Amino acid sequence: MGIVYLVFLSKMAPTTKRIKILYTIPNFDTAGSGKALLHIAKRLNPDLFEVHIACFHSRGAFFKVVVDSGIPIHLIQYTTVMKPYYKGVINCFRISRKIKEIQPDIIHSFHYAADYSEALSARIAGIKWVYTKKNMSWGGSSKNAWNLRTRLANAIAVQNTEMMHRFFNQNKKAILIPRGVDTNMFKPRQADETIKSQWHISSKDRVLMCVANMVPVKGIEILLNAFKNISAKHSDWKLFLVGDYNNNYGKEMIGLQKKLNLSKKVVFCGKQQHIVDYLSVAEIVVLPTLSRGEGSPVSLLEAMAMGKNVLASNVSGINDQLANFQKHLVQTGDVDAWTSALDMNLGFSQEQNQSIGESFRKHVLQNYPIELEVNRCEELYLKLNK
Repeated sequence: MGIVYLVFLSKMAPTTKRIKILYTIPNFDTAGSGKALLHIAKRLNPDLFEVHIACFHSRGAFFKVVVDSGIPIHLIQYTTVMKPYYKGVINCFRISRKIKEIQPDIIHSFHYAADYSEALSARIAGIKWVYTKKNMSWGGSSKNAWNLRTRLANAIAVQNTEMMHRFFNQNKKAILIPRGVDTNMFKPRQADETIKSQWHISSKDRVLMCVANMVPVKGIEILLNAFKNISAKHSDWKLFLVGDYNNNYGKEMIGLQKKLNLSKKVVFCGKQQHIVDYLSVAEIVVLPTLSRGEGSPVSLLEAMAMGKNVLASNVSGINDQLANFQKHLVQTGDVDAWTSALDMNLGFSQEQNQSIGESFRKHVLQNYPIELEVNRCEELYLKLNK
C-alpha cells in the first residue's frame, strides 16, 4: 500500500545515525491509545531517534492531529490472520518486505490484541520488536496467541505491577513502564463555566465526573446505582459521564438512568476531544472499573494532575496509581461500598476537595510525569540497539 503521509521533521539529522523507531497501532479511531503513542513519539530525543508511525487507515478524528505532528505516517496492513497457518506465514513474508521498505531498527507495537503475526513478520525481516501490554486479558482462547506474541518479542513494556507478576514473572524481557501524563497541559485551572452552560446546569451545581468510553468493564451501572442512593442527600451534585456511549452497553446505561429517575441528575456528554475543559468543572473524578482491571488508566492520572479528588475501584493498574491513597480505593462491583465512598466525599466542601486534590497533583508530579515514561522508553530502545 506504501507510504501515504510523509512529513519529515525540520531539524537537520545529526552526524551519527539515529535509531529509527516505528510505532504501530491499528488506527486512531478511539484516540486513547493513539494519544499515548503520540505523547511518547513526539518527545523522543530527535538527536538519538528518528520516529515513524504505521497504522491500517487514515480514519478517526485524531488521525489529523497525528499528521499535524510532522511524524512520517505509513498506511500498512501489518497484521494478518494466521489460520490456515501456511497462508498466515506466507502473508507474514509479504508484510516483512513492506516493513523492510521503512527500514526501522526497532518496531514498538501499541496493538491491544493477542496478535503475533506482526511479531513474526518483524522477526522474518530481522527487526527487533517490542510490544506494550495494555490490558489484563490473557487466558481463554487468546492464551496461546499471547504466549507466542511474548516469545517472539525482544522486549515487553508492562504497564502495572500485577500484570508483571501475573503474566511475566521472572521474564527478563519484561520491563515496567507505566503511563505518564503531560503535567503542563493537565494542571489546576479555572473552571470553564461554558461547559456547565452547554449542558444546561446551574453554575452553582457541583460536578462528579467519570471519563471513560462506555464498555461493560467500566462498571457504570455500579456508579449510577450508588449515585442514586445519595443523590437526594447531595442535591447540588450532578454526575457527568464523559465518553462514547454509542453501543449496546451505552444504550443500557441510558435506560438505567431513566429507570432510576436520574435524567435531571446525570449527563451523558459523549466522546469529547477537549478533556481538560471538562475536567476543569469537576470536583471529584471516579473510575468504577470492574474486576478484570485496567492497564494504567491515563484518565485517572489526568484528573489527579489537575488537582481533583479521585475515587476508583481497587483493581490492577488503579491500585498502583492510588497505592498511597488507600482510602480512595473502593471495593469493585460493590454498590454499597461506592455509596458510602460517594456519600463521604460529596459531603466535603470545595476547599476540602481542593486540598485533597493538591496531594494527588503532587503524587503525579513525582511518579507519573510523561517525561519519566519517555525516558524509560528511550533507555529500552538504546539497550535493544546495542
